[in-house]
Amino acid sequence: RHNLNISSIQIFMLSVTFCNSPTMIVMVGLPARGKTYISKKLTRYLNWIGVPTKMFNVGQYRREAVKIYKNFEFFKTDNEEAMRIQQNITQNISNESPKTQSHNLERRAVINSFAKEKGYKVFFVESICDDPEIIAENIKQVKFGSPDYVDRDIDDAMEDFVQRIECYKANYKSIDDEKDRKLSYIKIFDVGSRYLVNRVQDHIQSRIVYYLMNIHVTPRSIYLSRHGESELNLLGRIGGDSGLSPRGQKYANALATFIKGQKISDLKVWTSHMKRTIQTAEALGVPYEQWKALNEIDAGVCEELTYEEIQENLPEEFALRDQDKYRYRYPKGESYEDLVHRLEPVIMELERQENVLVVCHQAVMRCLLAYFLDKPADELPYLRCPLHTVLKLTPIAYGCKVEPFFLNIEAVNTHRERPGVSFHKHTSVIIDTYLCQLSALWDVAYCASDGRQ
Repeated sequence: RHNLNISSIQIFMLSVTFCNSPTMIVMVGLPARGKTYISKKLTRYLNWIGVPTKMFNVGQYRREAVKIYKNFEFFKTDNEEAMRIQQNITQNISNESPKTQSHNLERRAVINSFAKEKGYKVFFVESICDDPEIIAENIKQVKFGSPDYVDRDIDDAMEDFVQRIECYKANYKSIDDEKDRKLSYIKIFDVGSRYLVNRVQDHIQSRIVYYLMNIHVTPRSIYLSRHGESELNLLGRIGGDSGLSPRGQKYANALATFIKGQKISDLKVWTSHMKRTIQTAEALGVPYEQWKALNEIDAGVCEELTYEEIQENLPEEFALRDQDKYRYRYPKGESYEDLVHRLEPVIMELERQENVLVVCHQAVMRCLLAYFLDKPADELPYLRCPLHTVLKLTPIAYGCKVEPFFLNIEAVNTHRERPGVSFHKHTSVIIDTYLCQLSALWDVAYCASDGRQ
């Protein structure tokens, strides 16, 4: 945990099927520079696009080895007892990953040597920040939620963490643009005000760079809503391009009232190219942008059929979809996996923007929600996204806060449970929304606590 601040070094292991070899992404930088924030977002993004990624964080291993954190003196380079503990931690982590090496030039050489031996590629991500206001804000928002400072006075915790940073500064060495010119890396200055990219090796590293250059920390909210109930929704038919039902039009008006009441500055509104989302957005009385990428999943030969008709006329297809709903592709249509790839530009633009309302469709909303809530592929197709409900997503330090708003306009229930789960098909939208709220509350608790309950 010394020299190049191992406290916040994370190493990602990517198992990339479309690259010649796996990639190690090594986070570099002093504490309170947003490395954990970056690493968690990057891990979430890579998993969402189908690149299996695992993150290792030395701080977790240190807390397991040292149950009670006393103060910053643990991080001093002349603390022999702490150094012995550090070495044990390094050995333990080495059994799981090539982590904990990226501190100074020598240790970077160890990482590259290890990677070469294993056939891995290495990409360094260094976060550099000298703005005292940004650093102070990072400490307040993140470090006070750390287990190291439970029940500690705020001022005392701030002072201790500042001293901890000073311990790291004594041996911290930034990536040298001349001496390390053969390394592959990106430097991020002051949370995105400037970037320096060197020797991008392949497609996955290029995607990583593009993603990192689009994320920001400006406070904002993203509102996700399905269109109002459609005429085909009433008939239980999937897909198609029908207009709104009378209740769907009521929802459009209620959505306009809701959004007006939120008093959102500079709100952007996005819809698909389909009638039902456009008619829903029209009621807002504000400009909106149409995205073809937001169109509902293409059901191919099953468009405008009911699930009962699909089961009767295409029993093999019906069974195949139930076996693997995420990867199943409708004949002449799409799969959820296809939809995720189609929506990647939308996610990238959502990361660039501030306040946005996305009026979309059930499968599309599931994909977007899975990205923000870090849901795995097998759960994605079963996320609850009921009609006439708005989900307000507010990015926080290491996750996303979710607030559901049912706008009190009844609608049909279009949710199909995972096979094997019993759920009455006539369950009211009120109960459906209640379950959605319970799920959202769990997500709030999970994300806000960084996985600690």
